[in-house]
Amino acid sequence: MTRYEQLIFNLVNESSSHLTADQVLEQLRVLCPTVSRATVYNNLNKLCDARLIRKLSTEGSPDRFDRIEKHDHLVCQRCGKLADAHFADLTQSLHDQVGDAFLAYDLKVFYICPECKQNQ
Repeated sequence: MTRYEQLIFNLVNESSSHLTADQVLEQLRVLCPTVSRATVYNNLNKLCDARLIRKLSTEGSPDRFDRIEKHDHLVCQRCGKLADAHFADLTQSLHDQVGDAFLAYDLKVFYICPECKQNQ
């Protein structure tokens, strides 16, 4: 792993939030002030391709990056807030329905977060 790959990998895996590429760039510039945006994007893509981190895409929001550890997500339909959730593992059920073609799943539950409910 290159130096930038390792630093980006660490930033994503040690973050308690789901970082956008711009947030990764901002945090990486604290350690490496001259790093370019292209370097960050290229290394994020390399880490995703190698399945060392994962990309989370939701309509209307920039892509975010997250650790590989098995977990699911709650997505607020109003503010776009993304939060970790731990639901029962669906792997066996999906494998039973789909068979050998099943590789993985990414569960996103769309809801209205408590802050948005309170502000109604």
